[in-house]
Amino acid sequence: MDRLTSMAAFVRAVELGSFSAAAGAMDMSPQLLGRHIQSLEQSLGVRLLHRTTRRQHLTDVGRDFYERVKIILSEVEAADALAEETRAIPRGRLRLSCPVSFGIHRLAPALSDYLQQYPEVDIDLSMSNRYVDLIEEGFDLVFRVGELTDSSLIARALSPYRLALCAAPSYLARCTPINQPEDLIQHDCLGFSYSSLRTHWIFSGPDKAVTVPVSSRVMMDSGEALLPLCLAGLGVMLQPIELVENEIANGNLVSLLPDYPIPTRPMHLVFAPDRRMTPKLRSFIDFAVELFGGNGHE
Repeated sequence: MDRLTSMAAFVRAVELGSFSAAAGAMDMSPQLLGRHIQSLEQSLGVRLLHRTTRRQHLTDVGRDFYERVKIILSEVEAADALAEETRAIPRGRLRLSCPVSFGIHRLAPALSDYLQQYPEVDIDLSMSNRYVDLIEEGFDLVFRVGELTDSSLIARALSPYRLALCAAPSYLARCTPINQPEDLIQHDCLGFSYSSLRTHWIFSGPDKAVTVPVSSRVMMDSGEALLPLCLAGLGVMLQPIELVENEIANGNLVSLLPDYPIPTRPMHLVFAPDRRMTPKLRSFIDFAVELFGGNGHE
């Protein structure tokens, strides 16, 4: 006989207090239910239930076995539910948050593929460079750049976030050369309000990391807003590669200090541990990790 069915019959008989009640709940005859429990006792080599014409009660072994079997059946039910959800069609609204430059130049253009693949999912995307509280603000998923500080969240690692140092040819033509990171101290650096980029920039030198304090005539909380100033020749800018790569390729900006690479920053997709892994959530996590994990973000 099927072992799990026999376990379920035993649990129902204990909880409902009789073979007949358990048999009715499981849509089988009391005789068949009795055979399931007898088969279970024979395979275990112990008596689980003492039963008379008027009552039944658990043996000591039966009591311990009952507690363990409840856990086993619960896990089996959870596994079945997970498999069912995996087969289910993703649907509903997903609330997402990501940094602005990444959202505009990487995520938003990719969403058309996801939305075509999952036509019953709606996306509510918020782009912000500030720290977003996933729980308090009710987001399903957040793209987070930098070291993770909240260990209670579940994180999926994505490709590191890359930054580029650049300036317009017009700025470089009228200012002193920039040959090493320390030269930036004498230059106008366009400031970014969020993270440590506000006060200092870090470079990887031949022997050790080099930290340079920067001063800014202009401080903004958006790389997109800084870009026109940089193109106009008002200063040096350190911003995500996706924001400036086309301008560099077109010659409108010049990449600086190639011998002093800028350390990448970790990037993760995070969500709450108690967030039910619905088909829509799982589908987007798989989509994002495939696209932006590994070499997808390069």
